[in-house]
Amino acid sequence: MDVDLTAAYDRCRELHKRHGRTYYLATRLLPAWKRRHVHALYGFTRYADEIVDSTEDLPPAERSALLDDWASRFVAGLHGASVDDPLLPAVLHTIAIFDLDRDDFASFLKSMAMDLTVTSYPTYDHLLDYMEGSAAVIGTMMLPILGSSDPAAAREPARQLGFAFQLTNFIRDVAEDLDRGRTYLPDEDLAKFGVTREELIEARDRGRGTPRTRELIEYEVTRAQAHYAAAAPGITMLAPASQACMRTAYALYGGILDEVAAQDYDVFTRRALVPQRRRMAVAVRALLTSTGTPVTIPGPTVQPAAR
Repeated sequence: MDVDLTAAYDRCRELHKRHGRTYYLATRLLPAWKRRHVHALYGFTRYADEIVDSTEDLPPAERSALLDDWASRFVAGLHGASVDDPLLPAVLHTIAIFDLDRDDFASFLKSMAMDLTVTSYPTYDHLLDYMEGSAAVIGTMMLPILGSSDPAAAREPARQLGFAFQLTNFIRDVAEDLDRGRTYLPDEDLAKFGVTREELIEARDRGRGTPRTRELIEYEVTRAQAHYAAAAPGITMLAPASQACMRTAYALYGGILDEVAAQDYDVFTRRALVPQRRRMAVAVRALLTSTGTPVTIPGPTVQPAAR
């Protein structure tokens, strides 16, 4: 591997370590040769997200131009052009090694562009359309790297795991997303519980939710649990060497929902985090668990459908 490619993989790993603590811990349980490719995918998604979210002082048109320029360099790289970028060489190398579906990357970039103009979603179906590109495709990108004895059967659980992880983030980060002018909880869900956007903003500013916002968050938690339930069969379909990693990620992201429930579904009092001691215990337990052992679906109850 040449120096530039090694540096690109190192850059992706640094981004992953700095911004993706939960998944980075899980990734350490993978064989070393798989690890760098997971870092590359994380680096790709995180860098695009940084273009969208870390340039908020710029007008939307300029932020869109930055994203378009980076996406254009990525597409040119897919077609064999030399790419001058700190991390894209690693991404392009990973895509080539595993023959990853280029359409997944186009869908992801489309969803990132939506974050520049879309600030809320009328229904859960509208949110799912967004999450198809921002989350479900991450699962299908990852699947060839993780490996599976039945990739066709494992595809839908992988998509569902992407939905589950992202919806968990949306639940945890309501206040942070409001700071960016966005709401990822569907408007129809807010209306169902009599919650207005103004009430969410007031709860953020006060650092304390209301009975209505807690009911709303509890509802979203049960919706996320349904995605975890749909994703659960996919963990045991993975290659044995990848199961400990994804078992850990599944438990740790699910553990965020447990923390949300433990604080009475008030996501405004503090950011729900899985304690470090529990994080390490989960990783050790995953290493000691026999391959093929079913995962435990997070939370006290699970709804039969995700919609």
